[in-house]
Amino acid sequence: MDRLDQDLAAYYDQDAAARAARELDPERVARRAEFVALLLAEGRRTVLEVGTGPGRDAAAFIAAGLAVAGVDLSREHVRLARQAGVDAHQASVLAMPFPPRSFDAGWTMSTLLHVPDDQFAAALDAIAARLVDGAPLAVGLWGGRDHEGRSDRDTIEPPRFFSSRTHERARAMLSRVGRVERFDTWAGARTTDWEYQWAVVRIARPPAPLTPPRPGGTAR
Repeated sequence: MDRLDQDLAAYYDQDAAARAARELDPERVARRAEFVALLLAEGRRTVLEVGTGPGRDAAAFIAAGLAVAGVDLSREHVRLARQAGVDAHQASVLAMPFPPRSFDAGWTMSTLLHVPDDQFAAALDAIAARLVDGAPLAVGLWGGRDHEGRSDRDTIEPPRFFSSRTHERARAMLSRVGRVERFDTWAGARTTDWEYQWAVVRIARPPAPLTPPRPGGTAR
């Protein structure tokens, strides 16, 4: 882990118990239910969760019969997520211990907002690489305006790093790995500065380059 990841892990280790007891935003819960319905309708069975937290979202997936595996920077989050039935590992999005194309769907809420702009493409590519072609990936972010830096509101040390993006820029950045099928926004319950961004991206890889034609043959 780099220094930024170490600081985030230290913050969330201290906050894990309180976070586990905190109710999720009803808007997020409603969209999670819609996403579960989509996965079941499409016959999806496995979900990659990036930023498992204490396992609050995973519990809903598991209750619906879906298998969940994922990563989190926080050791305490991983411990709690495992208790919820998640195959959870302490790792960053750039070092996930899963083989390529091993999941039917992806879910990452309030996690990629901790990734700096100059690492966002690599993080998104790392997630997409673990998903099968055509997999739906749900992404949740806080945004609405462009800003990067440490929080001046955190009461736990060290304060977290956030990178927020305008709605237009966030949508464009997500389109790197596929078609953005949904992009919803709503006001936060605890902050007036940011809005929540919730997107579903359909993973689509670019076509493989053609093999150069052999003498007397055709390209394949």
